[in-house]
Amino acid sequence: MVASMWCFSGWIWLLHCWMICATEVAMADLSIRIDFGAGHRIGPGKIKLLEQIATLGSISAGGRALDMSYRRAWDLVDDLNTIFGKPVVVSKTGGKKGGGASLTPLGLGLISRYRAIERAATAATEPHLTALSTEVSAKAGR
Repeated sequence: MVASMWCFSGWIWLLHCWMICATEVAMADLSIRIDFGAGHRIGPGKIKLLEQIATLGSISAGGRALDMSYRRAWDLVDDLNTIFGKPVVVSKTGGKKGGGASLTPLGLGLISRYRAIERAATAATEPHLTALSTEVSAKAGR
């Protein structure tokens, strides 16, 4: 009997959570993309990849952490290298412990500058994003 009461209570709790999630509207979020022309751009995906490479020490591990193939991760890194005309990531050839990768000072600076731009833009737009979110929430409540 205790088990069946717990199951019933569990289902009620799950239904309650589902109803709350179904009626809540997410806060508007700002996403920054910097275009350099000729199809070259930097956005949150490339920056997250650089952060993962810095943390994990590998292009393939960084890509896996973001559910992307090594080929896709390498293509994104290559695009960044092309945009800046010099490497943002350097690869180390394999040895006993295998290869690896690390960010160059340019790569580390790129992350820092992008995140600074992101913080400044978020702070500047916060009242407007809040107002837009309020409007969407009001519409959802009708």
